[in-house]
Amino acid sequence: MVGDGAKGRLRGRRVALPESRELDLLARMLADRGAEPVRCPLVSIRDNPDREPVLDWLDRLLGGELDHLVLFTGEGLRRLLAVATERGRQRELVAALARIPVTARGPKPARELRRLGLQPDHAPQEATTGGLIHSLSALGLNGRRVGVQLYGAEPNEPFMAFLREAGAEPDPVAPYIYASEAENRRVAELLDELEGGQLDSIAFTSRQQVRRLFQVAGRVGREEGLAAALLETPVAAVGPVVAEALSQRGVPPAITPQGSYFMKPLVRALESELGGFG
Repeated sequence: MVGDGAKGRLRGRRVALPESRELDLLARMLADRGAEPVRCPLVSIRDNPDREPVLDWLDRLLGGELDHLVLFTGEGLRRLLAVATERGRQRELVAALARIPVTARGPKPARELRRLGLQPDHAPQEATTGGLIHSLSALGLNGRRVGVQLYGAEPNEPFMAFLREAGAEPDPVAPYIYASEAENRRVAELLDELEGGQLDSIAFTSRQQVRRLFQVAGRVGREEGLAAALLETPVAAVGPVVAEALSQRGVPPAITPQGSYFMKPLVRALESELGGFG
């Protein structure tokens, strides 16, 4: 239960949410604090329809053929666990994760490991590809087969190139994909509200949302208008990966949680930035 003081911190604020995975949760937390969530889900996450490569990769992991594992996302580990459970091999997967060194890129895969009673062996200080490369550079990867659970189906060539240069053999897997499914009409409405100054903030929780929004704006010739509107709107990013995606578009976020990159810290950062006005 949210206290009465917390409920009013964002009263009257309109916050756009281009979120899909945890849209209801984030919208409810904002509404509990008096905000008006403006929903515009941009992407959904689905199991990879090409199942054979995922099953083959899982067999290699369970068979002891991988020497190191890199987890990019908590979503990926959850999907792999679901596949193993469907095949009656959940315990084997947990045993395999306990057996080999595991690097978690950020706090979400680390959290999923803890739910299984495990801890990551390595974690970069900065939860980005660059931070991951810096952390793994200190390890001896020459001659090792490194399993890589990808961010969606993105191949992440810079990371794969790093592994090959380190003498490792990358073995990537994509247990899920991002599927764009929002209607362009709804995205156009969001662009109208941003450009019209009708939103107090927009909160991004994945870089895929950033990419999708700019893609749709580009198709209708409104990419420059979107960038300009975002520079005039307090933009929130759940963590450094999303912040990096925004900065690459010329829109450094004004609101980011410090030290913990989840929904509750994001909402607290929004309260801190927006709660003293109105």
